[in-house]
Amino acid sequence: MPPPMRGSLDSLERQNEKADDEGLERIEDEDDLADRIAHKLLVPVPASAALTVNGNLPESHRYCRPWTARFLADLARAHAAQFHGSLEVSSAVRTVAYQKRLMTVNGNAAAAEGDVVSPHLTGATIDIAKSGLTRQEIGWMRSWLLPLQSAGKIDVEEEFQQACFHITVYKNYVPRKPMNSAARAGAGQSGTESGTGPIPAPVETAPASGQPGTGPKKMEPSKSKQSDADAPSVVTAQGQ
Repeated sequence: MPPPMRGSLDSLERQNEKADDEGLERIEDEDDLADRIAHKLLVPVPASAALTVNGNLPESHRYCRPWTARFLADLARAHAAQFHGSLEVSSAVRTVAYQKRLMTVNGNAAAAEGDVVSPHLTGATIDIAKSGLTRQEIGWMRSWLLPLQSAGKIDVEEEFQQACFHITVYKNYVPRKPMNSAARAGAGQSGTESGTGPIPAPVETAPASGQPGTGPKKMEPSKSKQSDADAPSVVTAQGQ
């Protein structure tokens, strides 16, 4: 049985720093969330027979980043092939406004603003509930996730109070497609790299219909760590 993949301050800081490096903003409120969904910056959690979503999760919060959706589909497919059962997503994207409400009812909730915030605010993070998983399934999950974490494609914090695998997925989980000759020529003419290495990720900006004048909300290094929990009206195993 592999040991638990416990979280750490270093891990939480790294999740914030990588979100900043990847140009991901914190999603402010439901209007901001709806804009990003409309512009396909967020996609639905890929629910299937192998992957369910907790029924108490609001419909608008059943979204994540495209590379996170790809990760979920791969994980669910591999798990179903091994155990012929399903996994449950208990939390996905959240907004700053939601996190602030959470803080008013749960003193253990992470800050919504400041040096460190829940990585769920970018949409790149999801929680997989451990409730209902057997000891063998939990061991399999650890074995499947650890190589990806070692490769720098994800960060995992296995939580016990909320009983979930908190997983932040990075853009490099999905390999960048090689450019064709026309694209390489265009890149060369525009002064960008010619396809011989990775192209820096663009900084995401809020859609035009979002909140004007607020500027990018970047994830910054942490001074302290807090863990998230559910609002009383949403009974799910939500992690940080």
